[in-house]
Formats: sequence, structure tokens, C-alpha cells
Amino acid sequence: MLNPHFKKILVIQTAFIGDAILATAVLESIHKKFPEAELHILVRNGNESLFEQHPYLKKVWVWNKKQKKVKNLFGLIVQIRKQKFDWLINLHRFASSGLITVFSKARITCGFNKNPFSFLFSYQVSHIIGNGMHETERNHLLLKKYIETEVSKPKLYPSSVSFQKIQAYVASPFVCMAPASVWFTKQLPKQKWIELCDKTDVKNTIYLLGAKGDETLCKEIKASTTHKQIEVLCGTLSLLDSCALMQQAQMNYVNDSAPLHLASSVDAPVTAFFCSTIKEFGFYPLSTHSKIVEAIPAPSCRPCGLHGYKQCPKKHFDCGNHISIRAEY
Repeated sequence: MLNPHFKKILVIQTAFIGDAILATAVLESIHKKFPEAELHILVRNGNESLFEQHPYLKKVWVWNKKQKKVKNLFGLIVQIRKQKFDWLINLHRFASSGLITVFSKARITCGFNKNPFSFLFSYQVSHIIGNGMHETERNHLLLKKYIETEVSKPKLYPSSVSFQKIQAYVASPFVCMAPASVWFTKQLPKQKWIELCDKTDVKNTIYLLGAKGDETLCKEIKASTTHKQIEVLCGTLSLLDSCALMQQAQMNYVNDSAPLHLASSVDAPVTAFFCSTIKEFGFYPLSTHSKIVEAIPAPSCRPCGLHGYKQCPKKHFDCGNHISIRAEY
């Protein structure tokens, strides 16, 4: 195994929130091996808040994809070229990040062979989904050329400000629920969340978490449940605030979505509902105390895709509607 001297390292993951959270496992492993290296990460706009006051990062680079996307991309390439990174690790599998990698002038570049520009990287590795390998393990394959280590878990670092902010919520026992997902087929049906609230121990307060756009769904759940101690916190907490709260919960109930990975990043207890997707894709929870709940028996049409759909392709959504809700979760 080669052991070059890396002074400056850049990790790229410009996909969605969950992907950015899982990328932190790579940061952990790199820091263990090269603790003196200047470590940078590049993420899409909106995900930079995950890395506020991160103890290992020198700089968080942000690609604004929402406004002047192409102009911002090429401006970013110019800035990154000036940094003269020793090692660039591209976890993103699409052309935009491939361009950044190729034109970065980094001494050593690597990424997955699914990236259309990977043939121009210093080296590439295969990215195979469906064999049960967790995404963090796949990402670590890019490190093996220079780092032989156990696969680190993803880790976020809520600050003292976040822990102070949640003090008002943690005085008595509570559970957290994150009912929403970008994709309909990844989201446990609303009626199932209501049933879960109804069956939750009356001694536990329920906090419904999510972005501001999830507030309507959560208010509908609150209005329909018989559980009396329930509070909607959508848009109230930052991602790191949510991490801090989830870490102290009796249990966190999530879909196969970003809150699942928030729980993993602080080793919070988690119960994950998998509707159209399956554990074998490699995005299952990594918390010490975790459980996956699925429809049994599984519908023959499951999984219908890697990510999810805006509606069930078969129109019945049996993979969500047939999930059994039990009080002992």
C-alpha cells in the first residue's frame, strides 16, 4: 500500500442530504489516517449547514445549483484549481462532479466508474448497488489505495448551541417521528403514522420533525391522532438541532430518507420504515439500536426502483399500506 504525503484533501458529494451525511464516514477515516491534512468538502447548497463547526474541516465548498447553475459550476472549478489539492475523492457519480474532478489540477483524483468522466481520473472503482454493501462501504473503496482501515460510521457534530436549543424539549421522555419524504413510495402512508401516534405510550411526548414544507402533513397527523402530547417542529430546528434532539429520544421513527441518516450520524435509536426500497440497496440505518420494518410478506413488485416514485407504479402501494404498526416498536 502506498503512503503518500497528503497535505490538502477534497471530498466531493453534491447529491442530496442523506448522501452528504453518509460522506462524513469518509471524513472520519481520512482524518484518522492523515490527522494533519487540510480537509475540505464540496456539497450542494442547502447541505452546508450539516458541517457547521465540524472539527476536521478546513473549508466547506458550496455549489449553488438553484441559481446560475452552470456559471457557478465553472466558477467553482476555477477556485478549486487554485487550491492544488493533493487528493480529490469524488463520491458523486454524475458528470458535473466529474468535470470538477478532471479540471481540478489535483495531484491524485479518484471516483466511481459510473461517473462519465472517470476514465480521466487517476483511478476509479466499481459502484454496485444491490449486493447488500452499505453505501459507506462503497465509498470507502475509494480510500483503499491509500488507507487500510475499518469502515467508519457517518458522524455529525451538533454544537453546544444546538444542545442548548433543544433543552426545552428534553425535560420528559419523548419520541421523534419524521413522516415526510420527497418520494411518495418511500413514505409510510399518513394513516400509518396516525396509527403509530395512537399506539405510542401516553407518557412519551411525540415530536414531529421535518422541513417547513412538511408542516401541513404533520399538522394533519396531529389533528387526527388520539395522542394528546404531540408537537410539530417542522422548520423550527436546523439539521444539527434535529440530530441533537434525536440523540436523546427514546426512539426515532423515520422513512428510508435523510432523517434515517441523521439518526445514524449521532448513533440515535431508530426504527426505519422501508416501503418501496430494500435494505440490500445499502442505505439502511447504522445506529447501535436500529430496526427496519417492512411489509410481510413483501409484495412481488418490490423493489420497484432504487430511489422512489411520486406515485405507486402499480396504483396499490401495498409495500406501504401492508406495513403492520405495533406498539412495541
